[in-house]
Amino acid sequence: MADIVELMLTLDLRDELSEEELAELRWHLGLGPKPETLRIVTEFPFVVEDDHGNLVIEDDPYPLLGNSGEASKADGALASILLRRQKTSFGTWALTSRQEIHPDEFERVGELLSWLATKAGDSHRRHDGSVHLGWTRLCEEHQPELLVVRDGVVIWPS
Repeated sequence: MADIVELMLTLDLRDELSEEELAELRWHLGLGPKPETLRIVTEFPFVVEDDHGNLVIEDDPYPLLGNSGEASKADGALASILLRRQKTSFGTWALTSRQEIHPDEFERVGELLSWLATKAGDSHRRHDGSVHLGWTRLCEEHQPELLVVRDGVVIWPS
């Protein structure tokens, strides 16, 4: 498996987001401060060695889609934006994010993407129940693949 996957989200969200959800989503996109309580992705465990050589699990939350600036593996730049739409034919919120994701982050990022799929506008839903959120691309490849959430699970590239 490749080291880095380019993730491109392009979706519209319905207007059923609470203020708490919007605040956490903005934080995950690198657009706002960290909320006091996390409700969408609640755990960010990682293992460290304490002063006595014992392995300890700590929790260190970080914005999952908050990188911005020059991409390290893919061409172009990394960025995220969330806009309130003036026209509501597609959804009330427009979200676009381009990120580089390491496979070690698939589980945590997948939690956020699965949640986004439940909030996605109708135009993203397919007859088989899947939700299309954008594209992924292995950085060594030229052709992107649809980013699909099916039954609450993200289908990552292999």
